[in-house]
Amino acid sequence: MGLLDKDITEYLQTIQPFFAGALGELHAAALREGFPVAPPETARLLAFLITLAKPMRVLEIGCAVGFSASLMAMHMPEGGTVTTIDRYAYMLERARPNLARLGLTERVSILEGDAADVLPTLTDAYDFIFLDAAKGQYGRFMPECLRLLKTGGILVADDVMQEGMLAHERTDAPRRKRTTHTRMHDFLYTLSHTEGMQTTILPVGDGVALAYKTTDNVTWRGAVDDVD
Repeated sequence: MGLLDKDITEYLQTIQPFFAGALGELHAAALREGFPVAPPETARLLAFLITLAKPMRVLEIGCAVGFSASLMAMHMPEGGTVTTIDRYAYMLERARPNLARLGLTERVSILEGDAADVLPTLTDAYDFIFLDAAKGQYGRFMPECLRLLKTGGILVADDVMQEGMLAHERTDAPRRKRTTHTRMHDFLYTLSHTEGMQTTILPVGDGVALAYKTTDNVTWRGAVDDVD
């Protein structure tokens, strides 16, 4: 569900072509089968950002069936690599053959496990981080994301508006979504007020937060616990 008027969303999706070839086929199939992949307008934004920023090292948190990792790998400079993390074996069982079909197994590395456990083990610096995992865990991942993101690097967090519910009171949200509502509100507020990060939030798809790291040693001061 997009945040914009339905007619506007449909118009934008109509006027912008799907990706060509096997990448477009993967995207269409994932959307049709209900897998958690970026809608067309968000995918186009991601491709634009990767093309503009020209990152050589990308970190993705939330691989799913491998569409966004493939998209980024195919739009980054020659020699660039993507490292993607996912804890769900049934997703990675689909992602691996998709990457092979696109000829990307040498450019995309999969790390299986909970990002909260995997991120502290990483030592490389990344030019671009795409955060598209469990929405209630974004704040939990941020200290490590900021450590791993290079100065001058870009962080993109997807699906940050919870189908627009974040613009309303927590008590207006379904009970099962109230914890995520609180955590995501804290995440967006903290990201927007973190010294050393230049941030904007766009009403694309279900909301996309973009943050540019302007200085070293950025400190995350939002909630990081995993307690409901």
